Amino acid sequence: MTINNIKIAVIGLGYVGLPLARLFSTKYKTIGFDLDQSRVDSLMNGHDGTFEVDDEQLREAIRNGFMCTTDREMIRCCNFYIVTVPTPVDSNHKPDMTPLYKASETIGYILSKGDIVVYESTVYPGVTEEECIPVIERISGLKLNEDFFAGYSPERINPGDKTHTIEKIKKVTSGSTVETGRLINEVYASVIVGGTHLAPSIKVAEAAKAIENAQRDINIALVNELSIICERLNIDTHDVLEAAGTKWNFLPFKPGLVGGHCIGVDPYYLAQCAQKHGYHSGIILAGRRLNDSMGEFVANQVIQLMLKKSISPIYSSILILGFTFKENCPDIRNTKVADIVNALKEYQADITIYDPRANVKDAMDEYSIPVLNQLPGKKYDAAVLAVAHEEFKHLSFTDFMKQASVIYDVKGILKREIVDGRL
Repeated sequence: MTINNIKIAVIGLGYVGLPLARLFSTKYKTIGFDLDQSRVDSLMNGHDGTFEVDDEQLREAIRNGFMCTTDREMIRCCNFYIVTVPTPVDSNHKPDMTPLYKASETIGYILSKGDIVVYESTVYPGVTEEECIPVIERISGLKLNEDFFAGYSPERINPGDKTHTIEKIKKVTSGSTVETGRLINEVYASVIVGGTHLAPSIKVAEAAKAIENAQRDINIALVNELSIICERLNIDTHDVLEAAGTKWNFLPFKPGLVGGHCIGVDPYYLAQCAQKHGYHSGIILAGRRLNDSMGEFVANQVIQLMLKKSISPIYSSILILGFTFKENCPDIRNTKVADIVNALKEYQADITIYDPRANVKDAMDEYSIPVLNQLPGKKYDAAVLAVAHEEFKHLSFTDFMKQASVIYDVKGILKREIVDGRL
């Protein structure tokens, strides 16, 4: 195989797969595969419900030959398969690799000699070669590095970020042989203007991905713990961070809710890998536990502020602004705003969640929590700004807050004079 005869199939058309497939379609024959027929139908009608790919960009790609399908036979003609399915954790924080196994099975049924399979899904070191490849070999009857080849190139998509788009982010690549690694790197480098880095092995590339988000998770956990300490000292966390930030090598992390499908999940994969090899992770899991506790901490802060103003939290009306896991995107996966809601429910409060970007049906299906895309015309005893959507930055709180009320700013974006507390 050479770069001149590459035909690409991207397995999984979510936040990672669709932007990647669209980008590759500018240079190669590219087919997107997904199990969700409604998702495929929407994409082929020129609309991406995740808003990661602009509709006009998507329509242009379709006009130029890009297509999406749920029929695996339609991707049999390809020779360069890229797996971008999600890798969640279960209720016990154990990696759930079912989507990876299913994607590997799909490829196994249609793989031909000489083909290349590249995984982008987040895993711990060893998963590609020890878990996924055996599935492909079992179903296809082909052998790695004899009949087909593999690689790993960790995804670095940042949902909702219109500045650091996929083609501008440096890409790590790797291959199961030296020659395969070079070809995979060449294929990615042909569309990634941000450059590539060819890792010496698949395990190195997997480990690099695992620590990227674990490092960020631990740093956020540090400032979240600082926020808890500052609250007890009756000083403002943001004032402390601003002062500390005057040092040239201070890292500018801020406290917040750590959800989503990357930072809130990936560290568990690294911890699982460590445990598998006889080592119990201390720092990584401690950071995870602290960050997972912040939703309840926020809820308790709101209740305390209400009590200080002689506002009874029992049967109170509380507005939550934002439900997605981060600002300016519709992604609700592993959102920690749900933890705030569930903690406040203990007070039998009447909770309204307003998020103009969240998918109302997905929120109900995933969390059994009603979310509104429009703000109701009523007054509230308390409001919690949980997500920094652009729509929230210029809200007039006097329009929907009672005269005696509490405003809590999780994201630290509101004017200090209007808030009663912030993380």
